[in-house]
Amino acid sequence: MSINYTLMVLFIFSVFISSCSQILLKKGANKTYKNIIQEYMNPLVIGAYSIFLLSSFLTMYSYKGVPLSIGPMIEALGYVFVAVLGRIFLKEKINKKTAIGMGLILVGIVICSI
Repeated sequence: MSINYTLMVLFIFSVFISSCSQILLKKGANKTYKNIIQEYMNPLVIGAYSIFLLSSFLTMYSYKGVPLSIGPMIEALGYVFVAVLGRIFLKEKINKKTAIGMGLILVGIVICSI
C-alpha cells in the first residue's frame, strides 16, 4: 500500500489535537468544583472529550491512506506533543529523563521512516 501523505499529515494533526485535549482535561482537573456534576459538566471537560471524539474520527479516516504499521509510530508523537504543550500551557518542567525519552521517540520515528 502506498502512503497518502495528505492523510499522514491529517493523522499527525489528529494526534496533536488529541494531545491538546489532554492538556484541557488536566487544566480542568486542576480546578476545584462545588460538586461532582460541575466537575464533569464544565466547558473544559466537555470540550476535551469533544476533541477526543473528533481525533478518533480523523484517525480512523487517516488509516485509509496510512499503513497500519505506521500508525503506532505517528501515535508516539503524542508523548512529545503532550510534554511540549504541558511545558507551554501548564508550566510543567521537562526534566532530563523526559527530554531523553522524547529524543528517543523522535529518533525511532526517523529510523522507522527511512
